[in-house]
Amino acid sequence: MGTYIEVEPNVRLYVEDLGQGHPVVFLHGWPASQRMFETQSVLLPKNGYRYIGIDFRGFGKSDSPWEGYDYDRMADDVKAVVDKLGLSSFTLLGFSMGGAIAVRYMSRHRQHGVERLVLAGAAAPRFTQSESFPYGTPPEKVDEMIDDTYRDRPAMISDFGAKFTLKKPSPSFEAYMSMLCLEATAHGTIRAMESLRDEDLRHDLSNISVKTSIFQGVKDEICPFELAEETKARIHGSTMIRFEESGHAMLYDEPALFNESLLDLLRAGSGAAAAGRVL
Repeated sequence: MGTYIEVEPNVRLYVEDLGQGHPVVFLHGWPASQRMFETQSVLLPKNGYRYIGIDFRGFGKSDSPWEGYDYDRMADDVKAVVDKLGLSSFTLLGFSMGGAIAVRYMSRHRQHGVERLVLAGAAAPRFTQSESFPYGTPPEKVDEMIDDTYRDRPAMISDFGAKFTLKKPSPSFEAYMSMLCLEATAHGTIRAMESLRDEDLRHDLSNISVKTSIFQGVKDEICPFELAEETKARIHGSTMIRFEESGHAMLYDEPALFNESLLDLLRAGSGAAAAGRVL
């Protein structure tokens, strides 16, 4: 069922909460919403797990204040949801920008309640290049995307979507993803992109000590493979699952491998596995 949770005065986030059992909290990528995980929202409850999907402020069905799109505030929003739902032992899965917010949550809130972390195509340690970090997207490319958003947001989303998967999606899927992304507000889209351009998670990663799995598309053009390698090197004991035939969105390029890998981690990690796996 869907519910709204107030994370600060007059700001509510939309949260989808389905099923029972070990909770898995999903943090979506830019500029989509938790609905990008709709397959997992069905799969996990069928297998005895609790799906919790959060729409970030400015995205999906959540409120869209002018302020609060930095990583600290968005990580605080996640903690407010976690506390409201009374979660004390859960798996946190962050995709792309959601992976960046997950990393900041782990560091800023001392891994509060997290039993296992899954980073999927995460925008970490940095999304953009800097003088001391040669990987990722040139910051001027992000500036171009911001300019394109002011000029023609639907076209920007369409261009971004062309790099989202390695395999050419169906026209229906392209239309569906564009619809999800256009549910975001323009200022939420832009201000979150500014945070992706400017924020740095290199010092956050060393504060993560829970079991961490990194899901990464080998042919990712948005968060390239080098970012995952850098992230793995900075999180002690982390492991990587390579998606050899995937671009950025491995959950769409190789859905069977993504779902099987996630269920395997949950069954091994929670000690509360369901009676059987249903795909």
